[in-house]
Amino acid sequence: MDPIALRTSVRDIVESAVERLGYDLVAVEWTGNPAGRAVLRLSIDQPPGVGGGVSAGDCAKVSRAVEPLLDAADPVKGSYILEVSSPGIERPVQRLADFQRFVGYRVRVRLEPGPPRRRFTGEIAGTRDEDVLVTVDGEEHAFFVDTIERAHLDLTLEEFEALGQQGAPTIKPEDSDDHQ
Repeated sequence: MDPIALRTSVRDIVESAVERLGYDLVAVEWTGNPAGRAVLRLSIDQPPGVGGGVSAGDCAKVSRAVEPLLDAADPVKGSYILEVSSPGIERPVQRLADFQRFVGYRVRVRLEPGPPRRRFTGEIAGTRDEDVLVTVDGEEHAFFVDTIERAHLDLTLEEFEALGQQGAPTIKPEDSDDHQ
């Protein structure tokens, strides 16, 4: 199953329901498993700029709301486990707006199969059209957003705690005095 196509399909099915409940659908991840324990994980958070994170009760509420939508649309053939959780310290990044929001943060990127090099770790430099810009060892790389199989922030504990208190900032917390 193509994880990028599935991510897009599931997002189309559930995102508006998640937003109506007052949350942001941060990521849709598919962990296929030949042993039959496949997982469809939805990461939710408070909307950008709202701190506080989400509770287990918030996750359960979203799960109850999206489960019938997924059952009706049936984007995944076969059985799977639906998980709804907070993004955690390895916050997934999938949308162009989120890459732009986290400019200056370290990110780990894995591209879909094909290119000779699929894994990159560097600093998010921004976006251009449909490309994500990541600086790795002083060299800027551009990745078409739909070729990114998985990307997640590589946060320090301090950055993670700041995000939990402030929501997703447009600049890094330690840079905030320089941009007022």
